[in-house]
Formats: sequence, C-alpha cells, structure tokens
Amino acid sequence: MNDGRGIMKRESRPIAERELDYHTADIPLARKRCDLSRLRFFLFHLVAVLIWLSALVPLRAEWRFIGGVQAAQPEANGITLHDSQAVVSVTVLAPDLVRLRLIPRPSFGPDDSYAVIKTEWPQARIQFESQGGSRILRTSEIEVRLQLSPFRVAFYDRAGRLISKDADGLGPAWDGARVRCWKWMPPDEHYFGLGEKGGLLDKRGHAYVMWNTDAYGWGDTTDPLYVTVPFFIGLRSGRAYGIFFDNTWRSSFDMGVESPDHYSFGAEGGELNYYFFYGPDPKKVIERYTELVGRMSLPARWTIGYHQSRYSYYPESNVRLIADNFRQRHIPCDALFLDIHYMDGYRVFTWDKSRFPDPPRLLSDLRRQGFRVVTIIDPGIKTDPTYGAYQQGLAGNYFVKKPDGKVYVGKVWPGESAFPDFTSDRVRQWWASLYKGLISDGVAGFWNDMNEPAVFEVPSKTMDPDAVFDDRGRRSPHAKVHNVYGMLMSEGTRDGMLKARPNERPLVITRDTYAGGQRYAAVWTGDNSSLWDHLRLSLPQLMNMGISGLTLTGADIGGFALSPSPELYTRWLEAGVFDPYCRTHTAIGSRDQEPWSFGYRMEQINRRSIELRYRLLPYLYNAFREAADTGVPIMRALLLDYPDDPRAVEQNYEFLFGNDLLVAPVVKSDETRWAVYLPRGLWYDFWTDRAYEGSRTVTIEAPLDRIPIFVRGGAILPTEQPLNYTDQAPVDPLTFEISPRGDSAR
Repeated sequence: MNDGRGIMKRESRPIAERELDYHTADIPLARKRCDLSRLRFFLFHLVAVLIWLSALVPLRAEWRFIGGVQAAQPEANGITLHDSQAVVSVTVLAPDLVRLRLIPRPSFGPDDSYAVIKTEWPQARIQFESQGGSRILRTSEIEVRLQLSPFRVAFYDRAGRLISKDADGLGPAWDGARVRCWKWMPPDEHYFGLGEKGGLLDKRGHAYVMWNTDAYGWGDTTDPLYVTVPFFIGLRSGRAYGIFFDNTWRSSFDMGVESPDHYSFGAEGGELNYYFFYGPDPKKVIERYTELVGRMSLPARWTIGYHQSRYSYYPESNVRLIADNFRQRHIPCDALFLDIHYMDGYRVFTWDKSRFPDPPRLLSDLRRQGFRVVTIIDPGIKTDPTYGAYQQGLAGNYFVKKPDGKVYVGKVWPGESAFPDFTSDRVRQWWASLYKGLISDGVAGFWNDMNEPAVFEVPSKTMDPDAVFDDRGRRSPHAKVHNVYGMLMSEGTRDGMLKARPNERPLVITRDTYAGGQRYAAVWTGDNSSLWDHLRLSLPQLMNMGISGLTLTGADIGGFALSPSPELYTRWLEAGVFDPYCRTHTAIGSRDQEPWSFGYRMEQINRRSIELRYRLLPYLYNAFREAADTGVPIMRALLLDYPDDPRAVEQNYEFLFGNDLLVAPVVKSDETRWAVYLPRGLWYDFWTDRAYEGSRTVTIEAPLDRIPIFVRGGAILPTEQPLNYTDQAPVDPLTFEISPRGDSAR
C-alpha cells in the first residue's frame, strides 16, 4: 500500500439562496424581501469566505498507485497495459491527440460519453518502440513515453522537448471508487479554461470543484458554480497543450494548492479518462478539443442582437410598454424575455391567462414590432394530478426515481415537483414534444433555468445522490449524471424547436451544462450581482468559458442581484455589447434596468453602445461563422493570439473581439483615462483613428461615453446601417472600414 496523499480542495458554499415564494409574485412583498436579501447577501458572503478558508486542509486518502504494469502487444492505434488490479489503455486518435483510460478493475466498462461526439478518427501513423523499461509511441507531432515500473506517462514534442508528464513520485491512482492523476507543474506554466469559474484568467494556484450548483449571489471565491467543463490549457514559454478529463461524477482540479510542484485532477467515481491535446498553438488545441466534443452551430442573426429581460415582465400591458419604449426611443432590441410569472402557478408550458389573456395575439403584435419573445422553462413538473405534463410524465414513466422505485419529489418554484429523467432518449423525445404549444403561440426561443437540477429546502440544493436515472439503461445514481442533467435538458429543448420549426435556427439558453454543451445552447453566467467586482469578474470568466469551447456566452448586463448605479450599468453595457451573447437581466424587486432607466444622459450613451453592436453585426456574424467552423472563441483572451507575449498572457480585462478588434473595458468607477496594453503590431484607436505601435501600454482618454477599442492594422471591418432590430431591413449599404497597414497606408 502506498502512503496516503492529501489533496487540498476548495470547498464552496453558496452566498445566498433565491427567496422561496411558491404561491405569490406580489412585487411590493418582493421588494421587502429584496431588502432583507441584501443583508443576507453580505452575511452569507462573509460566511462563505470563512468556510472556504477552513476547507483548505488536506483530505487524507489511501491512494493506490500502479507499481508496475505489463504491456500487451501494440495495436494499430495504441497499447494496453495492466497489473493485477488495474488496466490502462493508451490510444492515439490523431497525431496531436492521445487518450488515456485507467480503471481499477480487470476490464473497462462501456465506452461512451455524453461529451464526445467524434469517435471515429483517420488512422494516425504510429511508430512503436520498446526501450528497456519503457514503451514509446511516436506520431508526426508528439512522442508518448510510458514508464512501466512504476507506471508513468510523459509527452514530448518531436524535437525532444518535454511537454507534460506525471508528477515525480505520483501518477494515476485510485482510492476505492475515487480516481486521480498528478502532473508535473513547472514554475513558469499557467492554466486557462475550466469552464465557468470565478477569479482571474490564470487558474494556477487555485483549486476547483466540478459540481453544477445553483449559486445565487456568487462571488470571486464561490465554487462550484453552474457549469462543468473539465478542460484546460497549459501554457509555458508560448507553447500550449490541453487536457480534457471526461468524467461526469463530482470532480476536482487542484492547480497548485497542495504543492507548487504538481497539479492534479480526479473524480469521486468512474474512470480516469482523459484526452491530451498538443498545440503548440493554443487555438489549435481548442480546435481539436471542439472537434472531439462538438461546436456551436451558427446562430440566427436575431440571437446575436441585444436582448432585454428581467424577473419579471408582467402582465401583458407591461410587456407592451417595454416594447413601445424601445421603439419610440429608437434603442435597438431583438428579444424580450418572460420569466416565471408568465406561467400558471409556475407550471411549465402554461400561461397565466389573467396576466396574458391572449398570448398568440401578444406575440404576433410584438413580432410586427421586430421583437421575438423568449420564455423561461424549468425542469420541475408540479405534482398536480390535474396538470397535463405531470399526468403524461407518470403515465410514461418519465420521471427520476428514488431507490425504492417511487418518483423523486423535490420543491422548486411550483412547490412539490417531479423531474424528467433526461438521461433517457425517450424522455428527451417526450420533453421535446411539450414545446409545440408555446412554439405555435409564437414563442421564438427558450431559456432553461434551475437545471443543475436545483432543489429548494435541502442542504445539498439538489437531488439526493442516490436518486435513480436511466442513464442509457444502466440505472445510475444522481451522483454520476448530475453534471450532465442541464446539457441533456438543452438537447431535448433544441430537438423540440427543430421538430416544430425545422427551417429555423433555434435559440436555447441554459444556466447549466457540461463539456460539449455548446452543441445545444447558449450559456449565461447565472445570478451575478450589480457590483463593480462582478463586471470585472465577468471578463476573465467569459474568456475562460470561450477557451473551454462555450462560445455563445454572456453575463447579465448590470448584474442580477442588487441594483447598479447609473455609471456601473453604463460601463457594463459598454462592455456587454461585446459579450458573444448580449442581454440585460435583473432580479425581482430591483430597480428598473432598461437602457433608459438611469436618466437622459445615460440613455443617450446606452443607445449608442447598443447601436455600435448593431453597426458591427456583419463583422460579428463573420466571427460567429468562424467560431462555428473552428471552435475558436469570439471573445478571445489575448493569450490565444499572442501566447509568446507574457504581458498579453496576463491581461484579465481586455480581449480580442473576433480577429481584429481589441476591447479594453473600463472596470472601475470614476475613471476617465485608461491604460491599455497593445500587443505587437499596428493598432488604430477605433474612435480617433490615431495609430499606435504595439508591444507597449498606452493611456488613452476614456470618458463615460467611450469604451477603449482598437482596430488591428490591416483589418477590414464590414459594418451596416443603424437598425432597430436585425431583420428590419436588408444590409444596405454594406460598408467596409479599412485600417491600413504598411504599404497599404500610402
């Protein structure tokens, strides 16, 4: 038995929970509750920090490492190794992509994944070599060295430079059902990705848990959050590699908390199953990763316009008032959102006819004004025997079960609710069929919420770990499939929209997903707060989500919890129009948060900010086309284009928007001058056309009505005329704005 090795993990606690009110939506009462929630927000934030600090203690475990293995004869694309207790498979999928599987049993179980969609790869040319106590696999790009005793893995490039290896004295291991792997961490290596996480762009020196969680009012150190993407990029001396740990159980990543010499990742169950990607270009790593798990489809133009939401717009007269204000004030907008108060007693797929007496007429009238309507859908089905969706779910045996075979019931917005088992193909097909009514009423998109799945009034904030799911016929516990629940809900939603409207590109927005979830839905970052800290947090958060393959992403502009100052909302909107997905949203009881809600001066600035996004729609649409083809994000950390520039790599708050725009939002109050780092090359100030040579920091004027933007020298930006909504008129004229470079400037 090897010595037990402790693993530090950051244990998170939510800051606060949504106020629970199952039977009423009275705004005055909600405002009183909101005042209390402000106090609770700060108290819970303090408690969360104390809990997080107390959690930074080693957790002892009796890890079993493979002392030595025997190697079978190489096969066409890899090799299998084993000892008396475990089996390891090393498979070359492409010259720059290797998969490693380890399971502490004599043989592997079924080889399938909720994330991976590309399972057939062209045969890569591999050279096998036995070298003493090692086996070596060479491709045209990398060399995989397998040390047999003790078993260790190392990756080299073809020039013999070490890319990554198992940590000295450590490696793949297990402890009962738990699996883990430790990797060498050079002092100059940095880590990016890991999906939706708080903090700065670089994840070195932090530890994270992957367990999708309803995290209302989350903060900088809150972990876990809503989304699980166990993929990251390691970057050292301008050269990148990636690791995707495809395991749906509760998992964790320790990027140097336990030791500054190694990082580790592992899960509470399942296989040690990871994919190793070699760049050295980080964009190449992302391209290969998204080839493996899938990419975003090209969205409809209206989905990349400006969207307006709040919790909640009702009744019908209020929705019409909001729409009329946008058009009369000539502020562009393409979509209005309806939160849970449009439903009858929070029963999904229904309308509250006292608030919305004629939905088809309302939605038809709004469509003539240029608005699409997006409605929220939660997974909880009210256990009302007179409710059609519940009746169908019982009759079809579609709900998640308890171990005794009874339907699992938990409280969410409708009260006691049952939950569809989205791990079953036939349940997703049933779920898809439920959208037909809302779509025929004119609903254009769907907003999936509470799909972690969230459950009220239980400490875990989710289902019991032993709740039973179909899981492709395997009858697996909730603990295994929790992290894919929201992604599979999104798949069912998207399928329902495509079935009802096969010739339209669907818009599905989700709070919760897993690696590869970009195939089905856009993602927003959940219940953030109206704080300058959260404006700052949103930028590296969205950049890391882009690195993780989640392309169509955005944060609630202005913040969801609390209320922003006029300056904060205006600065956030200036930045938010460069989020790939662009939406304002705010909580019940908060102040109005429409672009005109902060006075005449702010309205003028906010109008111009939104007009800028619409002016750039041809450029943005081209960027989405590229992202759909390659997986390379639209909101792009500078490290992706300048991995060999340390100053570019360390930028947390500026980013590339597509290939040719550099955006540097002002993220502090009362600032009217702003320092911007310009990478190498020639850059033009978007507003003044002044040229700057890069590889230096410049300080420029940044009054409240101007966000710093720079255009790459040599860029050609397609732009269009001002519009109130995306399909108001054909693009006429299509204008090309040229920023000359070198000889072209003459």
